Amino acid sequence: MKPAVSVVIPAHNEEAVVAEGLDLLLAGTEPGEFDVVVVANACTDGTARVAARPGVRVLETAIPGKVNALRLGDAACAAYPRVYLDADVRIDAGSVRALADAAARPGVLACAPQPEWDLSGTGPVVRRVHRVHDRLVAPSRALAGVGVYVLNGRGHERAFPLPDVISDDGWVDGCFAGGERVVVAGARSVVRPARTVRAHLRRRIRVRQGNRQLAELGVPARPLRPRALGALLASRAVGPLDAACYLAVLVLDRLLTRVRGGRTSWGTDAGSRHRDPTAAS
Repeated sequence: MKPAVSVVIPAHNEEAVVAEGLDLLLAGTEPGEFDVVVVANACTDGTARVAARPGVRVLETAIPGKVNALRLGDAACAAYPRVYLDADVRIDAGSVRALADAAARPGVLACAPQPEWDLSGTGPVVRRVHRVHDRLVAPSRALAGVGVYVLNGRGHERAFPLPDVISDDGWVDGCFAGGERVVVAGARSVVRPARTVRAHLRRRIRVRQGNRQLAELGVPARPLRPRALGALLASRAVGPLDAACYLAVLVLDRLLTRVRGGRTSWGTDAGSRHRDPTAAS
């Protein structure tokens, strides 16, 4: 069977989560329907071992970096459209099919699912921060921040080869405009955000550093405007305590980014790599 879609999964020390994600992705698929490539990059755990299964090709490289893993996986793909999926993000076969259908629409070059946030195990402060942040970015959300994006052949020509950036999804998002990129209502990705303030700050520092890189490449991030938070408060979409937690963590975020300066790296945020507590043992 000729693959209907290729899926590239970069995986750095993802032993704890990659198997469950692959089980969900492949459940109910026909043999050969999805061409799945897992790239275990600079792993020191059993990521490659637990990812190995029928229907999945596992590549290993000693070179660290998500973008390098994406390039390697992309070069090994056998089909379009291509799904680029974070190893700790969950998506099922039905959502992948919906994304592939959307990528075939006239004028569409790229697409992404609607995210669902798995807040199990998150602390009360960071839960409020996520609530506010999600509502702030929702109106402009497209390909970035949902753990999955999809490119058809023409979209791939626009976005690849990926440059050496922290925010690969931010780069890809910036390669398209208007109706060239769409959010597919019939597709869902389950994203596990940071569970603690400390983990959230580590992630936000990388986001800001990534945005700085993209700006240098001519792809500026869409700014969050203070008046938007006021509008959320006025409409009671968020409460005063939610806003206070968000602003306090935002101040810490900016201070820490200034202290760290230009130092950047890509790695695993273990704060969100927790096994689904509802999954069977």
